[in-house]
Amino acid sequence: MALDELKSAIPDFAKDLKLNLGSVIGNSDLPQQQLWGTVLACAIASRSPKVLRELEPEAKANLSAEAYTAAKSAAAIMAMNNVFYRTRHLLSDPEYGTLRAGLRMNVIGNPGVEKVDFELWSLAVSAINGCGQCLDSHEQVLRKAGVDRETIQEAVKVASVIQAVGVTLDAEAVLAE
Repeated sequence: MALDELKSAIPDFAKDLKLNLGSVIGNSDLPQQQLWGTVLACAIASRSPKVLRELEPEAKANLSAEAYTAAKSAAAIMAMNNVFYRTRHLLSDPEYGTLRAGLRMNVIGNPGVEKVDFELWSLAVSAINGCGQCLDSHEQVLRKAGVDRETIQEAVKVASVIQAVGVTLDAEAVLAE
């Protein structure tokens, strides 16, 4: 199991991450598709080759072909949108917020899976990428669709742990050189 291999690679000083990784994936209350789509999208967003290599096969095994593609699409479109919307938000000139984005985002309207799942994955990736405007937007869509705060928090927990594991393992790899 790739998850066990990933956990065993986490150094002792990051024992909490090892425990949390097992917990957020192994004991999640999220439905399988939401969980593994979140895992895959966040593994991609973490930019950690080790994390992606270890988690992708299990995610692929637990997702339909459509959900697998949609989770990758969520990571891809949020990589663009999080930079764009975070920048518009951070610039002190409010006029940028009135300008047309002019970027294609068709996948958001037609992701190939339930809209709630795609929004949850997009929110988790936005948490990793630190875009407050995108977090607010996706959270509002999810709440309007009836998704409870606990589900949203569960996805953010997955994102935070996967990101932390990626940072830790990548740093250890560099330090071992």
